[in-house]
Amino acid sequence: MTHEELEEVIPLYAIGTLERAERQAIEAHLLSGCVPCHTALKEYQSVAVMLPFGLDMTAPPRGLKARLMAARTMTVATEPVDQHTGKPSLEPGEWMNHLFPPETPSRAESLGWTLALGAVAMIAGVAYLAWAAYTTKISEDTVKLTQLQEQLTVGNSKLAAQQQLLNERERMLAETQEELRRTRTAMAELKDQLIQREAELDGVNAQLAQQNTRHRPVPQDELAALLRTPAIKAVALAGTEISRHASGTLFYDDRTKRAWFYALNLPANSNGTTYQLWAMYEKPAPIGVFQIGTGATSQMFAKPFPTFMSAKKFAVSLEPGGGSPEPTGPLYLLSQPQS
Repeated sequence: MTHEELEEVIPLYAIGTLERAERQAIEAHLLSGCVPCHTALKEYQSVAVMLPFGLDMTAPPRGLKARLMAARTMTVATEPVDQHTGKPSLEPGEWMNHLFPPETPSRAESLGWTLALGAVAMIAGVAYLAWAAYTTKISEDTVKLTQLQEQLTVGNSKLAAQQQLLNERERMLAETQEELRRTRTAMAELKDQLIQREAELDGVNAQLAQQNTRHRPVPQDELAALLRTPAIKAVALAGTEISRHASGTLFYDDRTKRAWFYALNLPANSNGTTYQLWAMYEKPAPIGVFQIGTGATSQMFAKPFPTFMSAKKFAVSLEPGGGSPEPTGPLYLLSQPQS
């Protein structure tokens, strides 16, 4: 047999389907050190090991064993007995023919069918293994995809619940802000009304004061109450060059936003003039007016004054009767800058 013929039967040798003479020939060839045949044998043996795992177990027919034994007996009986011819040696290249007598056409045909069936079986086994691996991979991917879809569904449910809760909180916040806005508007209106009523009350008190005697005494009880109140803030006003002995104190209650001013030792204002108290911002702002009669040493009046804390200084000037929108006369009292 040639090298090509031996290489073709290596798959059958790997699965153990060769007859004894053929097996001996291939083994002798392998022992000669043929590297390509050794490599091919290892590859076919690795495939042959996996073939049984791709087949289904089927019970053999009852008469199969008897037929196989009978066929084996006939094969052994018909095998030719080796006869020594006495020939001293073989010519180079004839030892293969000595091991394998020339095959009859029927034997070559059966060998071809055997090779074809072995190749088909091997291809079927490889295809089955590939199909099984592919099916397993598809099953695993399907399970993973199902798990991911379940996780996505749970995540979407949680997200929808959080979004609904967020919308509810935004609605409640909007309602609270609207209620706060209405409350602030109502408080601003009440504050404006209170300031207006206090201004009207101050006007009435001023009219009553003009009708009283010029030497009206200072309400000591009211001054004493202011001095005893912890929340009262006081600002001292000192006399200027034209009234060094005069002084004044401005009291402020942060809770009620009202201011009380107490003046001492100011000279009496002449007819047609009045003293006016100022808060110094970027521009002076009038707070109120008061009168000092001849022989009077003090005077007190109260006014609503919500912007007390933002004023930088306070001053008292002598203005025309009824007061002025800004200082025009000389300053009689002046405070230090507020910190």
